[in-house]
Amino acid sequence: MVHTMSFVRALLRAVRTVRHTPHLSADLPADEDLLLDAPDGRLGPALVSAARGEYAGAAELLAATRESAEWENRDRYTMRLAAFAFSRPDWLADWLAAAPRDPDALLVKAELAIVRAWGSPARAELLRETAPLIDAAASAEPADPVPWRIALDHARGTHAPHTVFEALWAEAVGRSSHHYGCHVAALQYLSAQWYGSHRECFGFAEEAAADALPGSLVQALPVRAAFACLAAGTGGAPTGRQSPRELFGDRIDAAADLAIALSAAYEPGDPWPAEVRNLLAYVLVVRERWEEALEQFRRIGPYATAFPWARLDDDPLGRFTELRDEARRQAAARAPGRERGPVGIPAAPLGALGRPPAPAPGRPVGPPGAGALGKPGRSRSGDHYA
Repeated sequence: MVHTMSFVRALLRAVRTVRHTPHLSADLPADEDLLLDAPDGRLGPALVSAARGEYAGAAELLAATRESAEWENRDRYTMRLAAFAFSRPDWLADWLAAAPRDPDALLVKAELAIVRAWGSPARAELLRETAPLIDAAASAEPADPVPWRIALDHARGTHAPHTVFEALWAEAVGRSSHHYGCHVAALQYLSAQWYGSHRECFGFAEEAAADALPGSLVQALPVRAAFACLAAGTGGAPTGRQSPRELFGDRIDAAADLAIALSAAYEPGDPWPAEVRNLLAYVLVVRERWEEALEQFRRIGPYATAFPWARLDDDPLGRFTELRDEARRQAAARAPGRERGPVGIPAAPLGALGRPPAPAPGRPVGPPGAGALGKPGRSRSGDHYA
């Protein structure tokens, strides 16, 4: 009788899942409609003209961001254009040959040099050689904080001490006190993966978020700290001690709550907060907050981003869709009318979330961090070289 009732409950769970899944999928774009790191309406035409070997569109775009002090857009566009130049170096060489002192071309050149050096086994040595390029970009436009964001990433890769990093940080925030990219660079330096700890990382992120302007992406810094903590995995903790994700569980959930509020300040399908929403969805999936994760996947719309999914798999869009489907199934199984408890649905592979990844047929799964540097031409706007 007990076995019969268990079987009946499993059947009922499956029925509820089937019944609720179509409704829960109503606002989710079809897989074929998803876009990975889609450029916005201003960057898109510049990239199209760049593909034809023309640099005028990119020059005009970056000049407009510089003249109107659109530092956040300038940072995003610079990274995307440098990613393009990675696979088309002749394009940037032509631009620099025509305008060797152009502050926008010099900025892309500095970013590209960092990207190239970061991917080399001789990273620290090559990064040191790029310092004059960063200096040139900073001197060409003294008000621009973006060269200082590059300098912060450079300092992390060259093992700069805290005193040097603090001096660069002061230069960066002196130009734009709420610049998101500079804050991300500082957060990475303070992470346990680099020169700080989970506690320092959370402390910096929470303080910065509290001081941030309404609607600022800086409010998403705590969820980035949560991601760093979760990516550390469950292993490594001595016997009898809590793992990072256990020790900082309350702060991880608080970070997710803050990011949910930030996401709600933007319209669903808005590409501007897409990366934050992708990151938030990841954290909510790890925390098994399925209904809230599904809501973020709805708000993401078609705008999938390589970060954080490329940290799990060489196929970030494939991993995005797998975990979006898992959130949909789990939310359906937890719809009103079913008892709480284990769900009889196999979990999707979560890779770096602490469960062993199960490769999809024909698609290898890389280790945590695989693809973090991006592929040539791919944006790494939120990863900052990992």
